[in-house]
Amino acid sequence: MNGCGEAKLPIGTVETTTLAAVPSPALAMDTLNLAIAHLKTSPPPPFNSGIIRLQVPIQQKIEAIEWLHAQDPILPRCFFSGRRSRANANANGSNLLIDMTNGNGHNSFGHDLVSVAGVGSAVFFQQLHPFSYDDWRSIRRFLSSNCPLIRAYGAIRFDARANMSPEWKAFGSFYFTIPQVEFDELEGSSMLATTVAWDNALSWTWDEAIASLEATMHQVASIVVKLRKEASTEFILSNDHIPNKMHWDLAVERALQIINRSSLPLIKVVLARSSRVLTATSINPITWLACLQVEGENAYQFCLQPPDGPAFIGNTPEQLFHRKWLSISSEALAGTRARGGSRILDLQIEHELLSRVVVEPKKTVRKLRRIQHLYAHLSGNLKREDDEFEILSSLHPTPAVCGFPTETARLFISETEMFDRGMYAGPVGWFGGVESEFAVGIRSALVEKGLGALIYAGTGIVEGSNPSLEWDELELKTSQFTKLLQLEVPWRSKVENLETIN
Repeated sequence: MNGCGEAKLPIGTVETTTLAAVPSPALAMDTLNLAIAHLKTSPPPPFNSGIIRLQVPIQQKIEAIEWLHAQDPILPRCFFSGRRSRANANANGSNLLIDMTNGNGHNSFGHDLVSVAGVGSAVFFQQLHPFSYDDWRSIRRFLSSNCPLIRAYGAIRFDARANMSPEWKAFGSFYFTIPQVEFDELEGSSMLATTVAWDNALSWTWDEAIASLEATMHQVASIVVKLRKEASTEFILSNDHIPNKMHWDLAVERALQIINRSSLPLIKVVLARSSRVLTATSINPITWLACLQVEGENAYQFCLQPPDGPAFIGNTPEQLFHRKWLSISSEALAGTRARGGSRILDLQIEHELLSRVVVEPKKTVRKLRRIQHLYAHLSGNLKREDDEFEILSSLHPTPAVCGFPTETARLFISETEMFDRGMYAGPVGWFGGVESEFAVGIRSALVEKGLGALIYAGTGIVEGSNPSLEWDELELKTSQFTKLLQLEVPWRSKVENLETIN
């Protein structure tokens, strides 16, 4: 059911029921199947529309990404992991305390949510037109502060006005989904949940919603196997860049010419590159994402894959905003530098970053596994809940992924770049009744169904930028993806050796 229809009335009911805790995912599946069977044989709810979540706590901690890997290839699917899941995450990340009760409202307890994986779609939201206030309201219809874990996960295009390439068609201008089956990884335990949504005004009845949920549940595996997070066995056959180095140099030089003209307002523009990696065998996006988690200190990991579409995955350090009730915070990242090979060199690079610009409030450095950024934290309060859409619209695109002034930089990008950014550098995250959280979809890749993927990276061009050094920064940013693949096919090396001998 596409929730972006003509229905405008509030949803009839939004409910969450927590069933008795069980020791394993298999028993959680049994519990949920029985609960769904009970819903099917009981009289339908006395509402023309609604959304109901059934959740079963599991008395062991299981990684959500391992559960999702076991479900491959059920589509659609999604994954989101916030920075709060990292052992050394700072206090600026969100920390949603989940209150869970049994069906009778007893034995309340709480856990910190680490990451979420989902398959199937109870309700999705997708259109070709730019994401609008009405679209945001369509999503909000299905959310409630009384049911904080009913969330819509998704992403928005970097520039909805740009021409859409075939590889991004399945996403539309925006794509959000509330999963039918969801696995929540908590700090000390786990939870399996199912969600059913219906709306007669959108031609999706209760009976159809239950039948669709049953069909998805029949595909769900209850056994989760430990996932080895190491370099994959795919081999790179080719790695082609758009633009190539020559055209990159020309684009940077053109940008610098405009920036250096005092009569024009362009101060900074962020140019990006799309790298098509062709591999000998297909890439499993969930395995690739799991390997990226190893590099995920102070970063968000995400995966979004619509029906019959490629998987958009990423490991981004940049938060767009986080809202909890009416409190809202955002971050600013800039100045990418590599990590030092020693503690002394690393501290020297950190000092150089901190000395580059003046930021209020106080600036610090955010360190990732291989790179580090200049970082500042901002916070405030909304006057009303509807201001969330205005915040999203105002913050995107950030100067870190577009430039400044924004519209001047956006126009330069649309006239210069020879590929479709799609959801790269756009907002990616989730809307919820109590909280919403979005990151910026950088450090990302589009994993296609065939043999390969598109890897995206960008860098800011300002006065004094050097095209070759900026190219090197692109290489640094994409290396977290390419280093997980082998550089050549073994048989090719053997053939070359034989030719050399002959």
